Amino acid sequence: MASEVAATTPELPAEAPAAAAKQPHKLERKWTFWFDNQSKPKQGAAWGSSLRKGYTFDTVEEFWCLYDQIFKPSKFPANADFHLFKAGVEPKWEDPECANGGKWTVTSSKNANLDSMWLETLMALIGEQFDETDEICGVVASVRQKQDKLSLWTKTAANEAAQMGIGRKWKDIIDVNDKISYNFHDDSRRDSRAARIRYTV
Repeated sequence: MASEVAATTPELPAEAPAAAAKQPHKLERKWTFWFDNQSKPKQGAAWGSSLRKGYTFDTVEEFWCLYDQIFKPSKFPANADFHLFKAGVEPKWEDPECANGGKWTVTSSKNANLDSMWLETLMALIGEQFDETDEICGVVASVRQKQDKLSLWTKTAANEAAQMGIGRKWKDIIDVNDKISYNFHDDSRRDSRAARIRYTV
């Protein structure tokens, strides 16, 4: 009798872990990749007209699939920008989530450094590693001929305490020793060549 019961009982313990392993690992929120190739701007085209929405994802598996398939910043053509922003937020000053914000910026003269900082920042964003996570809008990798840069966009520029916390945490994440600076989008809007440095860490 005991052998009959054993023969008809499903092996749940063995199957359960396998089923769990197949379940995608959901992120706290959705994220979207954007691409902007400004290397061949059309005559008289408005800023942002070449901005293209790429892919939106909300699982760890989708992120790695997209990251593996999409070029690293160091392989982009000069004057190209690559963005990762919260879904629903466009990487533009005019977007309501960005309008009153600003950005922390770090420069890099080595392609390998840009790739490394880009990946570390992406993982920190989708992994919700910042205490001020609601303040984060997204990150932009800008490939330029002379010097590449990475910019972390935030929501409320006037909130100095939040921005300083984000700046310190980001420096730690991307392992940068040099000082990094924060600019208000409002200042850049008025004159991008003379944008004031508001905070440094």
